[in-house]
Amino acid sequence: MSKRIEMINMFYGAHNEDTRLIRSRHGQLEYVTTMNYIHRYAKAGDRILEIGAGTGRYSIALAKESYNVTAVELVEQNCDILKNNSTGIKNIHSFQGDALDLGRFSDNEFDITMSLGPLYHLYDAGDVHRAFDEAVRVTRLGGVIIVAFLSVHSILLNNYLKGNLELGLNENFTSDYKVRHFEKQMFTGYRIVEFEQLFEQKNIQHITTVATDSVLELAEERNDFIMSDEEFELFVKYHLSTCETRELLGSSSHLLYICRKIG
Repeated sequence: MSKRIEMINMFYGAHNEDTRLIRSRHGQLEYVTTMNYIHRYAKAGDRILEIGAGTGRYSIALAKESYNVTAVELVEQNCDILKNNSTGIKNIHSFQGDALDLGRFSDNEFDITMSLGPLYHLYDAGDVHRAFDEAVRVTRLGGVIIVAFLSVHSILLNNYLKGNLELGLNENFTSDYKVRHFEKQMFTGYRIVEFEQLFEQKNIQHITTVATDSVLELAEERNDFIMSDEEFELFVKYHLSTCETRELLGSSSHLLYICRKIG
């Protein structure tokens, strides 16, 4: 087992991924936004692949909407929960597998391919390209690929601003503030343009980049943060109207890079 997989298994063995998207306002916003964008591109009867499906929050919801869903998850514990949660749903198939090797699937097999987590944990540039290339390979010509990634600025502000700023700067940036990607980095973040430029030479057409949880993760760090259901609904409307606004992207923890396969 590689160090990368060991580290990922250890992390998710200690964290409840099954409730991540429902237990906080920023998780709820990430889910609402991601589903909103999936629905913009998905058509009835589409074959959808989710890579890094976790415990199946997206895959199961989409299967219940009658899409033909295939879910791949690396972590055995998450995969077991996914299979248990999807019992009795006929149009979902789940497998344990790695984003770096989708060899069980044919070229051009899916209408939409979603990689909603694997690139958070890939620090090696070769692995990043391999995961992206595999997602593109299994997507049909004209199909849509949705890839989640993290803002390095939000990693710094959300996790290190309170008392650990020097450590956060040293871990995520070089002395001249270039972004660092290195082994033993559990979550690797990017500048927005840095991530978009990774795939400019691929046979894809970039459609848009989307902020999925805005500033809510940082806001929820405050002890006095309260957001009622009514306020949350108002914020969702505001957020969905502004989540592609360039100057707001880097303040979001999670983002989506959306593109179309053109060759």
